[in-house]
Amino acid sequence: MANTFQPPIDDQEAPLRGIRVVEFGQYIAAPAAGQALADLGADVIKIEPDGGDAARQIGWVQDDCGPMFSAYNRGKRSVVLNLRSAEGQQHAHRLVDRADIVLQNARPGSLERIGLGAQKLTERLPRLIYGQVSGFGQTGPASVRAGLDIAAQAESGMMSLNGEAGRAPVRIGFTVVDVLTAQTLVSGVLAALYRRTVTGRGSLIELSLIDVAVTSLANAWAEYRLQNEVPMRRGNGQPMAAPAAEVVATRDGLVVVSAYTQQHFPRLCAAIGQASLTSDPRFADNCSRVQNRTELLTILNAAFRHFSTGQVCDLLTDAGVVVGAIRTMDQIHPGQNGVSEDLFVPTHTAKRTAMNIPGLSLLSDYRRRSGKLPHLGEHTAEVLAELQ
Repeated sequence: MANTFQPPIDDQEAPLRGIRVVEFGQYIAAPAAGQALADLGADVIKIEPDGGDAARQIGWVQDDCGPMFSAYNRGKRSVVLNLRSAEGQQHAHRLVDRADIVLQNARPGSLERIGLGAQKLTERLPRLIYGQVSGFGQTGPASVRAGLDIAAQAESGMMSLNGEAGRAPVRIGFTVVDVLTAQTLVSGVLAALYRRTVTGRGSLIELSLIDVAVTSLANAWAEYRLQNEVPMRRGNGQPMAAPAAEVVATRDGLVVVSAYTQQHFPRLCAAIGQASLTSDPRFADNCSRVQNRTELLTILNAAFRHFSTGQVCDLLTDAGVVVGAIRTMDQIHPGQNGVSEDLFVPTHTAKRTAMNIPGLSLLSDYRRRSGKLPHLGEHTAEVLAELQ
């Protein structure tokens, strides 16, 4: 049966219009990928158990669309199925039969037990694109472990690089591995869709949080291989360059500065009235500046305190030096400081006022203007009726 779902009238040219996705997703990695495909115009059917995606009420009790769910489920249709029952499994199979893409991040083996695993479905449906995410792979001793972002941050070496030297490792302040995995999954799905137009053949996209996390550290791995020294956390700054990614205090805030090349360091010094630093043998070249980083930062902090954050940003920008004000989220606004005017999209439910959440932007001539969050099971009757 043809897909009867139609995107909003202003999305008639959506890149994935007519593509149907069935998502068995919880938390972030698979749901975030599903939302990206929905933003691009796909009909994303989110299959949920009676209690719903656990992300619905993490840290939230006011309704069934809490912060984590609100961030990653815009534009989907929610269908409640009991996959432990024969009827629920039958409905799920019929939905998959009509799908172009399946996304899932269930525990390894759980969907296989009910015939919805990658091998059986891709054998039966050769055009199907099947994307699955696990924490530590689909097979082997580690595959049985719960696959949450924080575990991947720890096990990949990521946390060992984050934090101050001599202090405990620190997690990245958001679920960076989940987000990177979702983006990788979307890239794989889009590549698979393109290949299918050429070959007619579907694909299996198999990702793990641990692999994505390790891969994201490619630069640290290159340093490790070349220097034969395990990289460790050292707070701000970069181990092989100075000043690089250094946090410096201004009169009214903080900025991050990078000016480690032989061209940029003199520009930095001139801009803040410290041109004499370029003739100081402690700072003559990058190697010297790395060795004398503490002294350099003491001088920079003293000099920057004569300026406001805005003045520092203006001075260094005019000098062609990399600089960024360290802002909190309440200081970030559309159309200011390089943030796109239309980056945020209204995200709403049937029962509450819209809030602005950053939206997906892949094509300059296509942007989703808004999105609706589905309440649990909101579309069950509608979607099952389409199977008749």
